[in-house]
Amino acid sequence: MADTAEPADISGALARTVAALRAERGWSLDALAARSGVSKGVLVAVEQGRSNPNLATLARIGDAFGVPVTRLLEGAEESVIKISSEADARVLWTGSAGGTGTIIAATPPPWAAELWRWQLEPGEKFGGESHAPGLRELTIVESGELTLTVAGRIYRLGAGEGARFPGDLPHGYANEGTERAVLTMVCVIPPAVS
Repeated sequence: MADTAEPADISGALARTVAALRAERGWSLDALAARSGVSKGVLVAVEQGRSNPNLATLARIGDAFGVPVTRLLEGAEESVIKISSEADARVLWTGSAGGTGTIIAATPPPWAAELWRWQLEPGEKFGGESHAPGLRELTIVESGELTLTVAGRIYRLGAGEGARFPGDLPHGYANEGTERAVLTMVCVIPPAVS
């Protein structure tokens, strides 16, 4: 799956969307910083289109608004029916050995959901932090082996096995095996509290 959007297009869409969502809710930059855990300086850079935030920062901003990451990057409300293709997918995480975290599609709020495809090469890991209260994650391993850690407890999943858990607990994904791990993940984002 290719990430076909240019960085400037993504930064511009992100800037417009964050500013619009913040204005729609009547939040100051300080209020958004407090709700998201993202510094005011980073938020200013985002709204000015001068920032290329990492996935964790995008997730925190999306969680604060109760919207999926794709909503932040699209810059416009979705229609009732949205057809997605590989060209719409965006790689938002790249691991040290070439693994990828690709957001395939998302539904609009309230109770937005994001559909992800992850490929973790041996030795790669991601996550570790908790998301917004009420967020839920569901994952299934398509191939390889996955080590999932939730609230300090370790779970080992093989191909065809899945897990669901509260995403507001600290959690992380790792490939401790010798082959690529491929998984599909769904994140369900609760509505933002005004």
